[in-house]
Amino acid sequence: KRIAFEEIFFIQLEKELSRHETQEKHGFVIEKEAADVAKFVSRFPFTATAAQEKAIKAILDDFTKGYPMSRLLEGDVGSGKTAVAATAGYAAATSRPKDQKFGTLQTAYMAPTEILAVQHFESFIKFFSHLPINIALLTGSGCRKFPSKVHPGGWTTISRTQLLKWVAAGEIAVVVGTHALIQKSVKFKHLALAIVDEQHRFGIAQRQKLVNSHDRIPHLLSM
Repeated sequence: KRIAFEEIFFIQLEKELSRHETQEKHGFVIEKEAADVAKFVSRFPFTATAAQEKAIKAILDDFTKGYPMSRLLEGDVGSGKTAVAATAGYAAATSRPKDQKFGTLQTAYMAPTEILAVQHFESFIKFFSHLPINIALLTGSGCRKFPSKVHPGGWTTISRTQLLKWVAAGEIAVVVGTHALIQKSVKFKHLALAIVDEQHRFGIAQRQKLVNSHDRIPHLLSM
C-alpha cells in the first residue's frame, strides 16, 4: 500500500506541477456572446442536452481566462461530444487574432484513423455550412477543402502543398486530420484550439506535439 501510494502521489504531483506551469503561460483569449453561441447550437439537428450545454459553458469560460485550457470531455458513443467540440471550434473560427481586423483563429481536430477523420470532416461541414468558414481534411491519403468553387455546397480534392500554404497563411479555420497534423511540415498561423478525439488511442508525446509546437500554446480539448 505504501509503495502504491507513493507512485500515485508522485503522478499527481507531476500533473499538478504541469497544470501550474500551463497556467503561467499566455493563451488565446476567446470571448463570444452567449446569444451567438445559443444561435449556433440551435441549428443542431437535435436539442442540446443539459450535459452538452454545461460542457460548452465550461469550455467557453476557460477560453476567457488568459491561459491555455486543458480539459477532458468524456461521454458515451452518440452522446454528442462532436457537437460540443464543434461549438468550441465555432468560437475560435469566428474570432479574430489579437490586433488583427482580418483572418480567424484556427482549430486542429486530430482523429486516430482516416475513417474517423473523414466522418468528422463531413460533420463539421454540416455544422459550419451556413458560415463563411474554410474547413480542410488532412490525412496520409490526401487533402480536401470545403467550400469548393467547383462543387457548390461540397468539398474538393486539393494538393497537400496548396493546403499547407493556406494553413500556414491562416486561411483555413478548421483542419481535421490524423497523425498527419503533427508532421513538421504542418504549420499553423494562429492555432488557438487543439481537439484530440479518442485521446486514449494517442500517446502522450503525440498529444503534446500537437499543442507544444507553437509560439503560443493553444487550448486543448481531449475527448
